[in-house]
Amino acid sequence: MKLLGKLKLKSRMILILGVMALVQTGFIGVFALHYLHESLGEQIGQHALNVAKTIASTPQIISAVQRHDSEFLQPLSLIFAQQTHARFVVIGDKNGARLAHPKAEKIGQLMSDDEGDKNIPVLVDGEGYISKAKGSLGWSVRGKAPIFNETKDVIGVVSVGYHLDHVELIILRYKLTLIFVILASFLLSAGIAVWFANHFKQAIFGLEPEQIAYLFDEQKATLESIREGIIAINSEGVITTINRAAIETLGLPENRELTGLPIEDVLPDSAMREVLESGAPQFDREVWRHDHSIIANRIPLRQGHTITGVVSSFRRKDELALVSRKLTRIQQYADSLRSQSHEYSNKLHTIAGLIQIGATDEALVLIGQESQSHQELINLLIESVPDPILAGCLLGKYNRAKELNLTLVIDAESHMAALPESLPREHLVSIIGNLIDNALEATLEGRGPGGQVFLSMTDLGNELIFEIEDQGAGIDDQIKDKIFEKGVSSKANIGHGFGLHLVQSLLNELGGTITVEPADNQGSRFIVYIPKQQTLTQV
Repeated sequence: MKLLGKLKLKSRMILILGVMALVQTGFIGVFALHYLHESLGEQIGQHALNVAKTIASTPQIISAVQRHDSEFLQPLSLIFAQQTHARFVVIGDKNGARLAHPKAEKIGQLMSDDEGDKNIPVLVDGEGYISKAKGSLGWSVRGKAPIFNETKDVIGVVSVGYHLDHVELIILRYKLTLIFVILASFLLSAGIAVWFANHFKQAIFGLEPEQIAYLFDEQKATLESIREGIIAINSEGVITTINRAAIETLGLPENRELTGLPIEDVLPDSAMREVLESGAPQFDREVWRHDHSIIANRIPLRQGHTITGVVSSFRRKDELALVSRKLTRIQQYADSLRSQSHEYSNKLHTIAGLIQIGATDEALVLIGQESQSHQELINLLIESVPDPILAGCLLGKYNRAKELNLTLVIDAESHMAALPESLPREHLVSIIGNLIDNALEATLEGRGPGGQVFLSMTDLGNELIFEIEDQGAGIDDQIKDKIFEKGVSSKANIGHGFGLHLVQSLLNELGGTITVEPADNQGSRFIVYIPKQQTLTQV
């Protein structure tokens, strides 16, 4: 067994299948030879009995036996033996004394002296029979038949024998054939083993069983070590893999064996069955479980064109949201600082120039104007937009507008304080940021430096409403209905046509809508509606 364990998978399969072929064909061969030996013995014995009965019923034989005419019977028995290919034909009287024998010196002696039987079934009962015995001519299969007279009395016996050497020769020929069949079967099994081993190893990516076992243990350890929950089901919707993080995240019982159970029994409203039937993956889907939000991805497993299962990975949203908020704030702060740095650098150069030429009054006025406008914006954001992420986004876009020599005008009546906790801030700033960037770019192209972009916000009612208006050239009627499709843009430059598509996609996730209409000043006005009550997918 140790030696077998050291062999490669292909060598093991060839050896095992070869040994199995040898054992099977050997067992079948031994059984076949034994059956053949017995069958041939019976057939030859039956043939010997039929010949004996035929000779015993010959009138000349009956008459000669009644006369005890050995001179007539002796040559006749030799002729019968030659014609029937028998080893011998022996004829005896009713007492078992030989009247004809291949060896003339045996005539007159009792057949029972050297043939090992008393001929009782024939001479006493008058019945023919078959026997295997060693007589004066060696081992043979013989058939014995009684000779009857006209009154049906037994008057003698005919014994016809065939040597067992003939049977052995036939068996030997079959043995040689069997050996050839066994070798051919072994070679065929080895060939099949090589083909099957190659096919099998290709299916398991050329790995050895020990390597597969190692990878299985490694995968199991990996699944248990990651913080994301993992659930996998097969084509029948039965759970095949679930890690501890999934059990803890979903609040499932830890002392229950979940693998092997249908996914509906564990998660009745799971969307994994939907992915299994449709084959369409689902990414970043927000679901609810035990009053907390989860971000889930579901990917179908395919073998060729057949879906063999689904894998779902998920994590609590509050963990992802924390990281996302930090990254969003860092990005907003970076944009804001970059814009402010550029803007204040220009203004400092201007102030320095005014001081150098002695225009100190103008320098003081410029300093006061800058402080006053910036402070007014900050006060507006503090009062109307208490959410730091949205406020930071608007402040960054305000500074970006100034950097482009444009003005972002935020309606003083705007109010956006009722942002629900369930609303993803990264989605919100992506929507508003993309729309403001588009408005700034459109205004710069349509109106040039000095143009304005207008923003108003309201959180009254059941929806959050944002209006962004630019002073651009407007949207061509030919693309107005397709403006939110990917790659469609009113700008001729390459690389546009993705911002509005992203806005539409994010609004679809939030259950919101967006409309576009001509502005009062020939530009475009985009109006965004986001419901305060978020409708999220259920587990």
